[in-house]
Amino acid sequence: MPILDDHSLDFISRSPEQTRRIGIRLGGLLKSGDLLCLEGELGAGKTTLVQGIAQGWGAFDPVSSPTFVLVNMYRRAGGGNFFHMDAYRIESSSEGEELDLVTMLNEGLLLIEWADRIQDILPDERLWVKLEYVSEEHRQLRFAARGKRYDEIVAKLRKSMFGVG
Repeated sequence: MPILDDHSLDFISRSPEQTRRIGIRLGGLLKSGDLLCLEGELGAGKTTLVQGIAQGWGAFDPVSSPTFVLVNMYRRAGGGNFFHMDAYRIESSSEGEELDLVTMLNEGLLLIEWADRIQDILPDERLWVKLEYVSEEHRQLRFAARGKRYDEIVAKLRKSMFGVG
């Protein structure tokens, strides 16, 4: 378990199921107002991770990629919204600003796939997850926290995965 520093966590997932389980652990730590940004090429495991996050968060509905609708919204028992955005087709930051990220953050959890395409309009405080294809079954996940809330999430995730804070 390489620990880069207190603000990050590096991990090699050995299967899609392991990636999903990491997502479940992470989803259980998230709350309304959290911003989760995913970066990774096609096939890097973003959707698999999001499926786990939604399950851990308690979403009722199965996750599908919002590539053509830009934003999917999921609900859970006890209330709360999970906004799942795909920024792949967003051509510019001004187009991204039209999506009203602030309202989504005020009303729930916001997860953005292809967040690197609109990085300049995102709040500074966020959890960034970079996924990289290593081999057929293996993916590298790098979690990078920006801000106290996200440092806490990374510390709790590290503890739940490895038993160390």
